[in-house]
Amino acid sequence: MVKIRSHEELVVFQMAFEASIKIFELSKGFPKEEKYSLTDQIRRSSRSVCANLAEAFRKRKYPKYFVSKLMDCEGEAAETQVWLLYALKCGYVDENTKIELNNEYNKILGKLVNMGQQPEKWTY
Repeated sequence: MVKIRSHEELVVFQMAFEASIKIFELSKGFPKEEKYSLTDQIRRSSRSVCANLAEAFRKRKYPKYFVSKLMDCEGEAAETQVWLLYALKCGYVDENTKIELNNEYNKILGKLVNMGQQPEKWTY
């Protein structure tokens, strides 16, 4: 088994980072009146998944803190899915884009849940 030395080596981090970049690019097309609401919120929550993963990785020495931060990641990923639904209903994204990104976040959520259910594989 390869030892992971950085949060950036985690597959789930890489997935979340790529999804957040897609959301950033997509949100550039949102109307200006959404700048301080939907645009900021979806960017913040998608980026927060990655930031919380980095923090979880650094706290892996303490299993309870590690799992707690993973749960924060789950919350941010789920929040991003809600903002995607708003973007769809407001007509800012098409259904295929929403489905694609929602599926990516479901995969991210699955990996986060698995990590949280087996913290001993990640903690020391």
